[in-house]
Amino acid sequence: MDIVSALRTFQRVVETGSFSAAAHDLDVTQPAVSRQVAALEGHFNTRLLHRTTSGLSLTAEGERMLRILEAVEELGDAAGSDGTMASGKVRLSVPAPLGLYLSERLGDLLAAHPKLSVELIFREQGSDMIEERLDLEVRLGQVADSSLVCRRIGWTTAFLVAAPAYLARRAAPRAPKEIKDHECLCYNRAGEANTWSFSNGSEDISVRISPRLTACNAVAIHRAALAGAGLAVLSHIIAMPDIAAGRLVPVMRDFQPSRLPVTVVYPSRRNMPLRVKTVLDFLTDAMRQDPSMCASGADRQWN
Repeated sequence: MDIVSALRTFQRVVETGSFSAAAHDLDVTQPAVSRQVAALEGHFNTRLLHRTTSGLSLTAEGERMLRILEAVEELGDAAGSDGTMASGKVRLSVPAPLGLYLSERLGDLLAAHPKLSVELIFREQGSDMIEERLDLEVRLGQVADSSLVCRRIGWTTAFLVAAPAYLARRAAPRAPKEIKDHECLCYNRAGEANTWSFSNGSEDISVRISPRLTACNAVAIHRAALAGAGLAVLSHIIAMPDIAAGRLVPVMRDFQPSRLPVTVVYPSRRNMPLRVKTVLDFLTDAMRQDPSMCASGADRQWN
């Protein structure tokens, strides 16, 4: 048995979550992957993976093996600083607006790292990163899970907007207390979907609303707002082009949506593979390139 090849196959199975997906990535058959993992377990006389009808999970021994492989990988990265390139897949979970922003920029990253691949997962809520096999996840607001490594990389900027067609039917709210009389379109940016928070620069004001439409994806709410269905709080990433074109109108300008910290989190592992570090650096740099996200005091601008 080629133990190095078997170890790489085992690591790929863990990263992809299945024998068939690993086989596809490695360009071999699924039985070949199964045989390599079985041979590895036989070599070490221990079970590395639990196999059930619902999927795969690591045993305690498998967890230790994975940590050893990651440590070896990091050592190789350090030793190969003269030209070692990131390789493998990185699973990155992000809120939908940020995912759209990143997707326009990922081409340059992938071109610079031909052996690297990124699985971009759009998700508004935090995940069980170990169970979901995520390498990195971007979360909005405070992070309550103390078991994760957290790095703040920016701040949200959002607008309360409506389409001209809606404002032709209903007068725009001038203060948060007037929002309750409006049709509200909500997605769960962070926290409860029936609470919106605004700031006038000196204080934060939370407003309880009764949404007429709730969705788990900001893009759906964006489309509903464009169609004139009501008021919506939208990220600047998806709202600004429509504000500039007059398709959406920012309202209640003296009370803008409160800004939230943007934090990237990852499991508390001692060693970070080069593939993950490369994507983390890209993510941090991408946030810095947008003035509306790179600082807590960024100005909001519209035409």
